[in-house]
Parts: sequence; C-alpha cells; structure tokens
Amino acid sequence: MLIIPVKEGESIDKALKRFKRKFDRTGKLKSLRERQAYTKPSVRHRDKLIKAAHVQRLKDLANQ
Repeated sequence: MLIIPVKEGESIDKALKRFKRKFDRTGKLKSLRERQAYTKPSVRHRDKLIKAAHVQRLKDLANQ
C-alpha cells in the first residue's frame, strides 16, 4: 500500500503527482495488464528479440 504524506502547504495536485509517479514505479499496472491474457513463451521470446534488434538499430544510427 502506498502512503503519500501531504506536506504542510502543499497542493493536492502535487501530492497526486507524487502518488502517480510512485505508483508507476511499482509496476503493478503493467503486470496486471500482462496477466490479462496468456502469452506463449515462444511469443515472449520473439518479442524480446525484436525489441533487442530495434534498440541495437537505434544505437547504430546514433553512432553514425
């Protein structure tokens, strides 16, 4: 459970922004969305390879 103490004189918008940032870092929403549907290990592996190739291509373009 996340606890965000609101400081003296702090607006609720800033506290809400801190809460959202902290919640994003936990990764709960991402894992929840991943578990909504089963993904075969072979598909997961293929996606991982595609992502690695994309990142490598971006790094190669940046170094040129």
